[in-house]
Amino acid sequence: MADLDNKEQTEMDPADMEDVEEVEEEETAEENSKARQLTMQMMQNPQILAALQERLDGLVGSPSGYMESLPKVVKRRVNALKNLQVKCAHIEAKFYEEVHELERKYAALYQPLFDKRSEIVRAAYEPIEEECEWKQDEEEELTEEMKEKAKVEEEKKDEEKEDPKGIPEFWLTVFKNVDLLSEMLQEHDEPILKHLQDIKVKFSDAGQPMSFTLEFLFEPNEFFTNTVLTKTYKMRSEPDESDPFSFDGPEIMGCTGCTVDWTKGKNVTLKTIKKKQKHKGRGTVRTVTKTVPNDSFFNFFSPPEVPENAELDEDSEAVLAADFEIGHFIRERIVPRAVLYFTGEAIEDDDDDYDEEGEEADDEEGEEEADEENDPDYEPKV
Repeated sequence: MADLDNKEQTEMDPADMEDVEEVEEEETAEENSKARQLTMQMMQNPQILAALQERLDGLVGSPSGYMESLPKVVKRRVNALKNLQVKCAHIEAKFYEEVHELERKYAALYQPLFDKRSEIVRAAYEPIEEECEWKQDEEEELTEEMKEKAKVEEEKKDEEKEDPKGIPEFWLTVFKNVDLLSEMLQEHDEPILKHLQDIKVKFSDAGQPMSFTLEFLFEPNEFFTNTVLTKTYKMRSEPDESDPFSFDGPEIMGCTGCTVDWTKGKNVTLKTIKKKQKHKGRGTVRTVTKTVPNDSFFNFFSPPEVPENAELDEDSEAVLAADFEIGHFIRERIVPRAVLYFTGEAIEDDDDDYDEEGEEADDEEGEEEADEENDPDYEPKV
């Protein structure tokens, strides 16, 4: 009887064998699908992610075992190379110190141009016709008829409103056009920033510790008595003795703001709230007025203090990291190219990089869709 069963199995129809294979494939696909779903569920669990991240952090910098396997004489030579690398880091630090000196030198050459920019913005100087001529690109050139029409419309607009002085709301517009800065702006900040006349960058003097100061110059206003608000960033350009290989150029070590002398009732960094309190014994209710911090751009001038040889909490570290990024961006991009952020041209240049990445992503998606359509088992989504 057993022989008969074996004979039936060996003489099974090939079509039946295919059905068995298909069932096995379906079971395997179902198991893989369940495994993927389980993995996704695990990866969405914060505790599992934290444990995984802790494990990965522990592996960073851990020896691979290769160095331990090297002969002692080779290890000695590798140590010699590492000592050379430390010397390279110190030379690199000197390089950046000289770069800082060059920045100081060229800042002095730029400043007369920036001063003239400020004079035009705040109507202290009216540029002559020759200074106002701007050659348009060929694509932007207009026909004589269109130029005449535009001129008439412009003159009509000028007749309908008073002649503005300088370039109104220049710096406020710059801030609103830059995502990094506009995120800091609150509605109650805007009337104050309309009085901002200029932003200057001052570098530390020769022989002094590396630093730069941002100076925000304001015209007299109803909000505070300061004419200048400052923010100083202290920098370091030397390798850390405990980890010299981590050196990657100057880093900001801390920053110092300034005291804003607010006019009474005009401090936008604070707000007053009213809370009701109930007496535990008598049951009476009273209203208490309390002053609490308020979101404002002007908190920029009151950064968290960085204690020496002490660790910051995560919130303070995040605030300082964002602060350093903003200060560096104002120094490197906003001040040198303010007019291009005012017109939006600098923003368009920045966006071009992202557009190219987006196009590449679109191309990849298109290729994936084409591959799916060529698949004989592909079923389009409804």
